[in-house]
Amino acid sequence: MVCADTNCWMAYLAGETARDVELMDQGFRDSNLIMAPVVLSELLSIPNLMPEDELQFVAVPLLDILPDYWHRAGRLRAELLRRKYRPKLADTLIAQSCIDHYVGLISRDRDFRPFARYGGLRLLV
Repeated sequence: MVCADTNCWMAYLAGETARDVELMDQGFRDSNLIMAPVVLSELLSIPNLMPEDELQFVAVPLLDILPDYWHRAGRLRAELLRRKYRPKLADTLIAQSCIDHYVGLISRDRDFRPFARYGGLRLLV
């Protein structure tokens, strides 16, 4: 299973060609693309979202929120803050969802690197 960050979805919708978009295409073909709930919320927040794009988003299975998720996410963010990083809350929640399910994350965002280094996130791009 693989999960794509919001920035990858935006590139995918824009028709860009890059490694992350190729990985998403492969995930669609293999039926192993899954979405973090926070990513879905971010995508559905797009003001001019096309109805066909919304249908595509909601068709992708969501990662479940596991027991004690919020506690683990808070501790993960605290760990990065202690190490002088400035993790965004949304990024923390996406990373924790992926870590909980041992799902690789496709992202263009360098802000996820500390989650990989100190939290066990598996970054694919």
